[in-house]
Parts: sequence; C-alpha cells; structure tokens
Amino acid sequence: MNQASSPGLKAAASPYYTEEHEAFRDTVRRWVESEIEPYADAWEEAGEFPRDLYRKAAELGLLQLGFPEEYGGFTADIFFEIIAVQEVARAGIGGVAAGLFSHTIGAPPIANAGSDALKARVLPSILSGEKISALAITEESGGSDVSNLRTSARRDGDHYIVNGSKTFITSGMRADYITTAVRTGGEGRTGVSLLLLEGNMPGLSRTPLKKMGWWSSDTATLYFDNVRVPVGNLLGEENGGFSIAAHNFNGERIIMAADCAAFSQACLDETVAYARDRHTFGQPLIQRQVIRHKLVEMATRITATQAMLESLAWRVEQGEKPVAQICMLKNQATQTLEYCAREAVQTLGGAGFIRGSKSERIYREVRVNAIGGGAEEIMRDLAARQMGW
Repeated sequence: MNQASSPGLKAAASPYYTEEHEAFRDTVRRWVESEIEPYADAWEEAGEFPRDLYRKAAELGLLQLGFPEEYGGFTADIFFEIIAVQEVARAGIGGVAAGLFSHTIGAPPIANAGSDALKARVLPSILSGEKISALAITEESGGSDVSNLRTSARRDGDHYIVNGSKTFITSGMRADYITTAVRTGGEGRTGVSLLLLEGNMPGLSRTPLKKMGWWSSDTATLYFDNVRVPVGNLLGEENGGFSIAAHNFNGERIIMAADCAAFSQACLDETVAYARDRHTFGQPLIQRQVIRHKLVEMATRITATQAMLESLAWRVEQGEKPVAQICMLKNQATQTLEYCAREAVQTLGGAGFIRGSKSERIYREVRVNAIGGGAEEIMRDLAARQMGW
C-alpha cells in the first residue's frame, strides 16, 4: 500500500508521525507481506492461525508497544500502536488482527493495576509471545451492560471462588491468562472486580464458537465452576474493577477505529485495482463515472475517519480523556467500514462474492466491529451522557 494508493491512512505532511514512526511502518509492512498475506486464505479456511505467529510478532516488537520496559515492553506513543494495527489490517483478515492483538485489551489491566509480583510473573511471557492474553467481560445476559454482570467471585481465605460464564471471548480457547470481570460486591458498578484467571485452573472449561466473520481467530464461551483464584490475582482494589475496565475500553475503541479505517482502505485499494483491470463494453471499469464516484466517496470517508482518529489519539497523548469523541469515532469508523465493504463487494461483483478476496472477508466482519467494544447504540448513548444531554 504505497502513499499514492493510501491517502486515508497517512497525510503527506502529517504532524503526528516522525521518521522513527515511518521506519517502523515500513518494517511492519514488509513483515505483513511475508508472514501474513500469503497465508491469509489458508488460515481463514482452517479457522485459526499458527500460535507461532505471536512469537514472530514479538520478535518484530509488535506485542510490546506501550508496555513497561521492566517487563519486556517498549516505550511507544499511541501512534506506534496505530501503525502496528493498521499495517496488520492491510492483509484484510480480521481474525488474525483480533487474535494477535488480544493482549492489547487483556494485558493493560495487569500492567496498570496488578501487583508487582503478578506483573513480573505474567507480563514477560505475554509480551514475548510465549503466552496469550484475553479479556473476559461479556456475558450472554448483559452484553455491553458491564455494571450488571453476574459471574461471581466469593472470598474464601486466600482465594476467590469464581462461578458463572463469559461469552464471545476473543482468544478464549487458547488464552493462558484471562482478565475476568466478576461480581465481588453488591449490584451495579461498585460491586465489580477484575481477577486474572489462568488457563490451567481447575473448574475452567471452554467451548469454541462459530462466527459470521473472524474465522481465523478463536472465539469462545468460558465456564467457571468453583474456580479457585489466588487473592494475589486481584487487579486493583476489590469492587474497583469497573473504572479499570472503563479506562481499558477507551484504548480498545481507538484501536478498533484504527483497524476499521485500515480495513476500509484495503477494500478501496482492492476495488481500485479491480476497476483498472476489469473492462465492460470495451472500457475499463474505472472510467465509468458511477464507479469513480463510489471510489471518491470511499476515499472521502476514510480520510475523514483517519483525521478524526489521529486528532483524538494526539489528545489522548496529551493526557486528555475525550470519551464522547472516542465513542463518536468508533461509530464513524465502523460506518465507514460498512460503506466501503459494501461498495467494494458490489463493484467486484461475482469476484467479491467468491471467497478469497480481501473485500469478501472484510464484508463478513463489518458487524462484529459495529458490535464489539461497545455497540453503536451504546456508543451514541454514552456520548450523549458525556456531553450532558
């Protein structure tokens, strides 16, 4: 994806990216071209990607971005993270992007709220790609309503006894460490805690889920039957988990928006290439006015989304918490993706309906982006409340 074909992902004189950022972008791009793109179709059909990809990503430095150096992380601003996820998204396979970076939602609560002993024990193996981290919050009864979760954790001496279930958990089948939201107190958000469960704990069982998209990522329902979790695995204070999770959501939504912008660009690039080669009635498809207008509209929406993303990322780097705008960004990005995926498949015609194209894969993944990390409806309501409406 060269500069000319990707106006939406990086402005020519962007104030947000340094030479170091651009060198990193080039390195990640070459890695994606050799380690992901050639295998995307096979991994999608297999329903998984090799576990060894985590180690390879760690060797490149993709997994360590923004985590403490003392545990194997790298000091990096949010723009390095945006570059990493957007370059991986170039391959047009959302399951790999979701699974490979599941630690970006599972591990920050450990780094931000875990004890020093817990961080020293688990973070190095996650950041090296040896272990997989996941986040388990969603329940069938609650969805985005985190404050009303039902999975319980009862204190019993030096342990918590966990009972309940979680569902739609990315990396749920393979995760070695599962950051889990539980109820340790009364009703509502003030009774929620975060515990780090480990994949080999007795009483934990898992069931894989088949999905519309993200075939290459494992997604699971988790069941907890009297799982004994050491008190030392508590993240933050007891009954103080909701604020940790809420802070985590803001970062997740920015990264999801970055993903959506890049997937939209992948659709546009594939559509432009196809329209140049495909001839109808003796003329390249790209010379048809109706097609050119579609392409310009796709590019317009991508450019607007990327500009909003980078502006908000900069504000976060300055220490701001623009929650309402992040909610609006998340919806802007997913709606851009929905439009671009639809127009790409429509323009590719039969070629877009047959498995094997980026646009076909991405089209199946539109809805998970509009639901995961906070559904569109939740985002609008949260934004309104943040603005005092």
